[in-house]
Amino acid sequence: MSAITSKGTVLITGASTGIGAVYADRLAKRGYDLILVARSADKLSEVANRLEATGRSIESIAADLTKKEDVQRVAERLSTDPTITALVNNAGLGSAGKLLDSNIDDLESMIYLNVTALTRLALAALPGFLARKSALLINIASVVALAPELLNGTYSGTKAYVVNFTQALKNEVEGTGVTVQAVLPGATATPFWAKAGRPVEQLPSEIVMTAEDMVDASLAGLDQHELITIPALPDIADWEKFEAARRALGPNLSRQKPAARFGIQG
Repeated sequence: MSAITSKGTVLITGASTGIGAVYADRLAKRGYDLILVARSADKLSEVANRLEATGRSIESIAADLTKKEDVQRVAERLSTDPTITALVNNAGLGSAGKLLDSNIDDLESMIYLNVTALTRLALAALPGFLARKSALLINIASVVALAPELLNGTYSGTKAYVVNFTQALKNEVEGTGVTVQAVLPGATATPFWAKAGRPVEQLPSEIVMTAEDMVDASLAGLDQHELITIPALPDIADWEKFEAARRALGPNLSRQKPAARFGIQG
């Protein structure tokens, strides 16, 4: 593997298990050196040991991205290390319980990690990416961004933010050599579900994808130049129709007068 031409270094958050660990394996095999970020130094070490055979340089950073000081430390690395050419914003928390039964402190930590930390890291990396004129930013969202009635509105709201943020970035970096992608996994067999309060074993097996299949499909979508990749979606035309319907609303979202259907005279 070491003979593969280096594509620079990718920093992956939430890299100690599940989706992040699979991204580390796949991107190392594509020629990236690795900076792996997660809370557990021990688990990061296990991942790094497994990936030694790829022949890539591997560095681990133990950081809790629900803490501002740790986010700032990782952001500083992203903004100052010229070898970093890719970022996978994968770290995230979820909640499967009812919104009104949730602990507000837990929800606040989830919002900070899923929204604030992701935004800070992306914006720390992007100036250098633009200067290099060749870089990759992958933001991991979720299909619940499109289905707020599933799980609870706080988690789905954070993932809708990730989709909107990525779509907006696409407009800003068009033609610069920077590629952005939002990935919307469905239920994936990772420790995420147990942490969210609903072990994956409780889900119908027919809706649960392995992390390996999810990442492989997402990278295939990247190779096909998809901005939004939904690994389980059979026909991309369904997403395209969804987007067309959304855009069709545009001309009527803001007008001088209320819509006639409200019967307001004036």
